[in-house]
Amino acid sequence: MMNRKQVLSYFEENKDFFENTVLPNIEKYRKGKIMLCIRDEKGAPIEGAKIKVKQTGHEFKFGANIFMLDELETEEKNRIYKERFKSVFNMATLPFYWNSVEEEKGNPRYAKDSYKFYRRPAIDLCIEFCEENGIEPREHALAYEHTFPSWLSNASVEEIKQEYTRRCEEISERYADKIRTIEVTNEMLWPHDAGVTRFYNEPDYIEWCFKTAEKYFPKNQLVINEFTGACWGDNCRTTDAYYSYIEANKLKGARIDAIGAQFHMFESREDEIKKANYLYNPLHLYDHMNMYANLINHLQVTEITIPSYSNEDIDEEIQAKLIEYLYTVWFSHPAMEQIIYWNLVDGYAYVSNPTPEKIRNSQGNMTVGENVYYGGLLRFDMSPKPAFETLDRLINEKWHTELCGSAEGGSFEFLGFYGEYEIEIKTEEKTVTKKISLSKNGENKVDITL
Repeated sequence: MMNRKQVLSYFEENKDFFENTVLPNIEKYRKGKIMLCIRDEKGAPIEGAKIKVKQTGHEFKFGANIFMLDELETEEKNRIYKERFKSVFNMATLPFYWNSVEEEKGNPRYAKDSYKFYRRPAIDLCIEFCEENGIEPREHALAYEHTFPSWLSNASVEEIKQEYTRRCEEISERYADKIRTIEVTNEMLWPHDAGVTRFYNEPDYIEWCFKTAEKYFPKNQLVINEFTGACWGDNCRTTDAYYSYIEANKLKGARIDAIGAQFHMFESREDEIKKANYLYNPLHLYDHMNMYANLINHLQVTEITIPSYSNEDIDEEIQAKLIEYLYTVWFSHPAMEQIIYWNLVDGYAYVSNPTPEKIRNSQGNMTVGENVYYGGLLRFDMSPKPAFETLDRLINEKWHTELCGSAEGGSFEFLGFYGEYEIEIKTEEKTVTKKISLSKNGENKVDITL
């Protein structure tokens, strides 16, 4: 009988790589030093002030899709979903799929009170949740041809370009100042996909989509995205399809700011083991990140599904261990800037060609659609799986800085993970709390006057 623990073997066999490269890189690239200069109102240094340092947020982006926001069948489930989401993640992927945002031409569903569309909450509702909870929204996906609306299926290329331009303009006017990351194209290499429209096969599709997006999102980060096999399952050469088409379109003048890579392990148990030699191999993953970083030094893992296949203890524990290994490898690479899990909760994953009846029958049915992988971080009853607890521990404990000390000569220096901090400064006369940022590209000195 197959032993699923085999999928961990490539991580376990490469412990030296973790010790010599991965863990040192986290210390080197995810932390920085900052000096606090404590002064009185006359500018004189305050000796011996007691300092408490507590990190309150990460500069690095850890996220998930937010497709089930207020979509669950009870208010209690919706409450737990939101609480769990904001307790771990500081980024949310928003569903800008054209066929759900504008199912009917000229009648977009941006507003909070828009009609319901399963797994596609209204964008304004998502923005409101993000703004209330200090979460950065992420756009997905501007020109994902597979989700172009059916009313474009018989349109000419020129008509499609006009509608796409209008779409860019509308989204820019509403959200360009609220959403930094704009994912422009997605899954161009998906096998045997004919697309919805005739525009999909045009030789200038990627170039034109990016150049048009740049006009309407000049200050935003423009991202390209691709499916798992195209990103990690090739030969790791600059002649590979994904690398080649990014390079070609950059040479044509397309402004591609970051490279997105999906990581969905949508495989059977048997095939998971067969593919572990590259998808669960830290050396293989690093080789790919190094290759892509030589082309564009901004990388994002955009969609992650790691299966547990069941709610058996051993399966859930393996899912959690895989997530710990993978996140540690990705977080350690200097070019990585976002890691985005996909579905937070089991039982509500994608099913093809959804109808109202099919949706009703799929919820909690772990035998249909992508539910079969049990790829969520919470069970259908909203209880946390070991995978969720692992991410919580990594993000909020292991990769988190809290410390105490005393100022000497009015100065206090500390080494911490990049992010937001609350600093408590206590003297004999007063206690003051300040908020500061420790940023990879920021100042390494902060003057604090008491």
